[in-house]
Amino acid sequence: MTVLVALVVGFVAVRFLFVAGHQILDAPALHRANHRGVQIPVVGGVLMVSAVLIVEAGRATLGAVGIGEEPGLNLARPLVLLVCFGFGMLGLMDDVLGTGEDRGFAGHLRALAHGRVTTGLLKLVGGAGVAIVVAAEPGFISGKRVIADAVLIALGANLGNLLDRAPGRTIKAALFAYVPLAFALGTGAVGIAVAPVMGAALGVLPGDLSERLMLGDAGANVLGAVLGVGVVLGTNRATANGVIAVLIVLNLAAEFVSFSRVIDRVPPLRWFDRLGRAMPPAVAPADGTGP
Repeated sequence: MTVLVALVVGFVAVRFLFVAGHQILDAPALHRANHRGVQIPVVGGVLMVSAVLIVEAGRATLGAVGIGEEPGLNLARPLVLLVCFGFGMLGLMDDVLGTGEDRGFAGHLRALAHGRVTTGLLKLVGGAGVAIVVAAEPGFISGKRVIADAVLIALGANLGNLLDRAPGRTIKAALFAYVPLAFALGTGAVGIAVAPVMGAALGVLPGDLSERLMLGDAGANVLGAVLGVGVVLGTNRATANGVIAVLIVLNLAAEFVSFSRVIDRVPPLRWFDRLGRAMPPAVAPADGTGP
């Protein structure tokens, strides 16, 4: 399967789920208030992960009967699937059970200091665990290497979550970052493993931009983590170290500045952020009071 075919298959799979799974979109348990206070389903991540599972199951089945790649030859595929399920499950837990009161590393640590374990903290700790398992799986080189790769994957996941403050923002940023990564990965095993996830993200983008659904942490974390896995498995050490440095700076910066304010103040970023997004009229708060 080529990278282009993998992208298309991921896109088609998620669009099929979007149409056929309308009952999931209607489930009250998955509805949350978006940035304008409107209740919409936070199912983008669920659809993405489900689509990737369908694609990988189809690949394995065809390979088992002699069509395409024989199962077990591409280690990147099960690792990407593990990242999708691990970060997707942790993100969905935060989407459904999280209150949003404690944000950022500092907020979760303050809650812990007061004897409260937030869903966000569980997501961070669980995500670190998934990242370590994935980083160690391709073959042990050194403890420092495993920790560095795990940090890259975990920080990528967290950055995806930090960007998810406006419709389509995380997906567009992920696709933008994916373009140079796709060229770096080429048509190798890692490139083919990552492509269905990005194709699924592209399939979710129209619904996210039009506010028919939200990507949610279940999708934002997955996108960041999968891109991180692509860097870890498919690029050289110098590139990975450079990506770690950028991720550390951006994650730390988010503790002190608002990405949304920065984006709004920089015209090219503002244009890209609003590209394709519906601009509906202001909606009154849920309690019925006016501005």
